[in-house]
Amino acid sequence: MAKVPSAVVAAGGLVGGYGVARWTRKRQLGGAVLAVAGAAAARQWRERAGGPAAGALTATYVVAFAGSHPLAKKVGAWPAVLGVAGVVGVASWVVADRRG
Repeated sequence: MAKVPSAVVAAGGLVGGYGVARWTRKRQLGGAVLAVAGAAAARQWRERAGGPAAGALTATYVVAFAGSHPLAKKVGAWPAVLGVAGVVGVASWVVADRRG
């Protein structure tokens, strides 16, 4: 069975975490989705690209999450989340997924 690409897991974690938090009105539940997806992506990054790359991609994931908040004040919540998810997805694909 083929694995889901880490780019999809990471971008999906950002979008899914926000969506769950917004629709359930429970930020902690959205945070759990974000954390679980981030951990799963980090494990894939470490397996596919090694520890230093996994560390850099994990930092990118966290910075994207944090950066989406001020960005949302300028462009709106969904555009901000989709934008940072796209950045994380592309970075993940370039660093880890395209090799396999």
